[in-house]
Amino acid sequence: MTLPFFLPDMKPELNLRIEKVKEKMAEAGCDSMLLASTVNIYYLSGGIFRGYILVEKDYDPVWFAVAPSEFPKDRPGCFNIRKPEMIPDWLRDQGRTLPAVIALEFDDLLYSELIRLKSLFPDAEVVNASSIMRGARLTKTPYEIEKIREDGMHQAQSYAQVPKCYKEGMTDLELQIEVERVLRLEGCLGYLRAAGSRMELNLGSVIAGDNADAPSPYDFSMGGAGVDPSLPVGADGKTIKPGTTVMLDMNGGFNGYQSDMTRTWYLEKVDDLAVKAHECSRRILRSLEKMALPGVPVSDLYDKALEIAREEGLEEYFMGHRSRAKFIGHGIGIELNEQPVVMARNRQPLLNNMTIALEPKFVIPHVGAVGVENTYCVTPDGLDNLTVFPEELAEL
Repeated sequence: MTLPFFLPDMKPELNLRIEKVKEKMAEAGCDSMLLASTVNIYYLSGGIFRGYILVEKDYDPVWFAVAPSEFPKDRPGCFNIRKPEMIPDWLRDQGRTLPAVIALEFDDLLYSELIRLKSLFPDAEVVNASSIMRGARLTKTPYEIEKIREDGMHQAQSYAQVPKCYKEGMTDLELQIEVERVLRLEGCLGYLRAAGSRMELNLGSVIAGDNADAPSPYDFSMGGAGVDPSLPVGADGKTIKPGTTVMLDMNGGFNGYQSDMTRTWYLEKVDDLAVKAHECSRRILRSLEKMALPGVPVSDLYDKALEIAREEGLEEYFMGHRSRAKFIGHGIGIELNEQPVVMARNRQPLLNNMTIALEPKFVIPHVGAVGVENTYCVTPDGLDNLTVFPEELAEL
C-alpha cells in the first residue's frame, strides 16, 4: 500500500517535532535512535506505517517501511526494506558509521523486539528511547493544541445530545451504546490509544449509581464493575434509577489526538450532598485554572484540590469512596495517559504548552459519582480550557 501521509502542509510541523526530539536526544547524551512503536511513528510521521524511523544527531531522519507498508520510490528520506537487519547495511552504504549509542523503546516494544533491534548494533550502548520521546511529546506544538481543541469541540457536540439518548427504563450499558453511536457519527475514530500494556479500555465509561463505588483493577479515577470479567470497568448493565447520577467519561479521539471530558447528569432528584460535591469539583477547577502556571510543581495542584475538598468536608468522598485514586489528572495527547501524572508526590514543574486533563471527582454512596473533567493547555496566564461545555449537574 502507498502511504497517505507526509503531506506538504505537515512538513513544517514535522520539522518542529524532529527538532524537539533531537534536543531531548542531546540532553540524554544519545546520538542515534531507532523507533518502531505506533505512537512514536505517528508523532514523527503524521500517519501510521509498519516499519522504523532512524533519528540521528547529525542527519535528517530516515523512514524505513516494511511490507505491507510501502513508500513511493521518489519520496525523499523514505526507503522500503524487507526486515530491520537491512538498516545497518543501509548505513554502511551511505558511508555512515554504526552508532556507538543507540536509543530503543524499552517501554513500548516487546522484549523479543528489543533483543532483535539491539542485535543490529552489537557494539553499541543501548539506552531508553521511550523516556526521550515522552520528554519531546510532553509539551505540544500549536498544531497539536489545535487538534486537541478540535477534539474537544466534537466531544462537546456529542455530549449535547446525551439527554436525547436517554429513554426511561434504560440500563447504563444501553445509554452508553447510544452515546457511542453519537460519538461515531460525530467522527470519533472508535479507539483509545493508551500507554502501557496493562490498561484496557473501550470507548469510555458510563458510571451510574452505586456502580461508581465498585473498584476496578485499573488505575482510573472512577472504576465500575463492567459487564464481563474480561473488562472489569465501566457500565455494569443495571437499570438507571431515580435519585442517582450518571457520569459520562467518553472518548474524545477524532484526529489522532485525544481530549478527555467528563460531565454528570442525574435522574429526577439527587441528594444535596451530591450537589454540594459536584459544585466543589467546579470550584476546584476554577482554583486550579488560575494557579497552574508554568513552573508550578504538579503536586501543588493535587494538594490544592485536596485542601478544598477538606474545607468542604468532602475528603471522605474525594476521588472515590471504597477505593480512591491517588491522582486528579494526567497529561494527554496522542495517548490518553501521557505525562505528567497530577499527584501528591510528583514535583515536576508545569511547562508552557503542556496539555493536561484535570478530574476532581467524588463518589457519594447510593447516589453515584459527581464532578467535572476538562482538558487544558498550560499557558503563562493559567489554564486554557480545550473542552468547553456546560459543567452544571444536569437532569436527564
